[in-house]
Amino acid sequence: MSVADMEYRSGRKAKKKAYARLERFGFDHSFVAFKMFLHIYVRAGMQMEVYALLREIVCYYQKAELNLFGLSYALLDSSSSVEELNFLLSVLIKVFASNKFLENAIEVVAHARRFGFQPSIRSCNFLLKCLSEANERELLVTIFEEMKNYGPFPNVYTYTVMMKFYCSGPRGRGTVDIEEAISIMEEMEAVGISPSVVTYSTFLLGLCRVGTVEIAWNFLQDLEQNGQPLNFYCYNIVIHGFVNRGELDKAMQVFNEMKKCGVAADLYSYSILIEGFCRCGNVEKCCSLLEEMENNNIKPSIVTYTSILKCLLKSGLMEMSLDMFQKIRTSGYECDKHIYNTLITGLCVQGEMDTANRLLEEMINNNLAPNYDTYKSLILGFCKVGSFEKASRFFDSLREVDVFPEPYLWNHVIYGCCNEGRVEEALQYIDEMRDLGISPNIYSYSSIISRLCKEHKSEKALELIPPMLKANQFPNIVIYGTLIDGYAKQANPRKGLMLYTKMLKIGIRPDVVTYTILVNVLCSAGSVDEAYKLFMEMESNGLDPDRMCYTSVIAGFCRSKDMKNAWRLFQEMVRRDILPSVVTYTCLIDGFCKISRMDMVDMLMDEMNQKNVCPDRVTYYVLIRGCQNLGYVDRVLQLMNEMKNRGILADNEP
Repeated sequence: MSVADMEYRSGRKAKKKAYARLERFGFDHSFVAFKMFLHIYVRAGMQMEVYALLREIVCYYQKAELNLFGLSYALLDSSSSVEELNFLLSVLIKVFASNKFLENAIEVVAHARRFGFQPSIRSCNFLLKCLSEANERELLVTIFEEMKNYGPFPNVYTYTVMMKFYCSGPRGRGTVDIEEAISIMEEMEAVGISPSVVTYSTFLLGLCRVGTVEIAWNFLQDLEQNGQPLNFYCYNIVIHGFVNRGELDKAMQVFNEMKKCGVAADLYSYSILIEGFCRCGNVEKCCSLLEEMENNNIKPSIVTYTSILKCLLKSGLMEMSLDMFQKIRTSGYECDKHIYNTLITGLCVQGEMDTANRLLEEMINNNLAPNYDTYKSLILGFCKVGSFEKASRFFDSLREVDVFPEPYLWNHVIYGCCNEGRVEEALQYIDEMRDLGISPNIYSYSSIISRLCKEHKSEKALELIPPMLKANQFPNIVIYGTLIDGYAKQANPRKGLMLYTKMLKIGIRPDVVTYTILVNVLCSAGSVDEAYKLFMEMESNGLDPDRMCYTSVIAGFCRSKDMKNAWRLFQEMVRRDILPSVVTYTCLIDGFCKISRMDMVDMLMDEMNQKNVCPDRVTYYVLIRGCQNLGYVDRVLQLMNEMKNRGILADNEP
């Protein structure tokens, strides 16, 4: 057995005896024994044992609420040699600092200086590091200045600690003080201390964090030219800075310069660039960088693979996405729930529901339980492709496991039910939402009201307004417009106009769609003048009529044979660069036929051909009827043959 082993074992026994004395005689009588054992460890150079014993003493002091500031006086024995006291001093500083007794650690430094001892540079640097991590800026700066004034003089590690504090703050989450960081760099040069690669990389990080990536890149190039020590981390910081700003060309310039200077790119170098190109959807560059990684025997991380997978899915490249999924599995990675969800979500967005469903089954077979995100993607996907029954099934599966979907999902399922005419089921979902304490919102009700109006059940749709108001969901312009349109289609324009008046009273201003609906309502009722007033009111309220609105008013004038106003509006429409539709032309042709202006009819038909607006079946029937009324039999036969040639009229139709 070596002497060191004997000392260690005797020390362990002595420590146990000391604790036994503490329990039997109390701390005051036992402290002498602690101190004796401590100095034995110090003389033997047993730093770990010294640290452990000092930590026990410090913890006891704290638990017993004794004054820790007096501990250093009690422990420093003047009978020990200078080397032993310096050793003990350094360990004590480390014990205090690592256990967050920072003021006590500073007091030990001050106490040592009062007795003519100088703390070691390592213990002072450790104290600075702990102060930096605790964000004790004032104390940090004080100790740093004292080191310059009283020793030990800062070394490269000291300056690097200060640089890290100013460039990244405590634990990398602080505010960057780039001016102080620049001062540190200048001071190092002034005192002749060469920065290390860590110092440089930290400074580069600070420059990038304040947004001066170009300056960081210029600084990095200066370091290259001066032959300063650089590693991939220095380059990665600048690459990351350019990627975050979306300047991928410059990021690639730094990447290529790094390789040119003989600094091998690492996993992080490639991952940063791939993530950047994934964000902008550059699939080709992502795949090129991935191939380069593999050629350089750098195995991509699961994060890198996932980024590329998301990019492929977002670009709609389903086959390549599935190939990438297989590649992840053959690369030795286990596809977790996140990977499956990423692929299922992407497939659902693209409407590839069969493949998404197959992956769900595979996921379950691999003992990966689908979560809320899985079901959400499938519900939205099936709603998107119109498979509302399957969407409802997954939606019900969520509720069976007591997971409450967000209102957004409820609304999609309600819309799906309404789209398939299952209004009663949609209303049941509304009741369930209320029972679960989830307030149906304006979109929940809007789908049901819209469907009821399409089914000519406007009265039943109107019955939903009171429960909406009770739930503090106030009908908006869309709902009022839907109801007005519903009543108009049920040949009840009066009720529609009453709703319009009510809408105005509660301060809801109509939009273009609502005005168009109202214009149609009035024109259908033969109140063309009232319709035109609304049309003018719309313009005076700063709303620009669209093609549908113009067509509605033109149709009203044509029905009443007021072709002068109809033609005027048509010309105004064209002047405003609003392209007339086939419906617009058909209304005008019908109107001019009624007043026997076939010259205008022929002009309109020629204009339709010039503007590639194809006449439809209604256009031809209107024109044929006009020709029949005027006795133009040959023209009727010509038009019917033209309809057959264009495939509008079948050969066997009369």
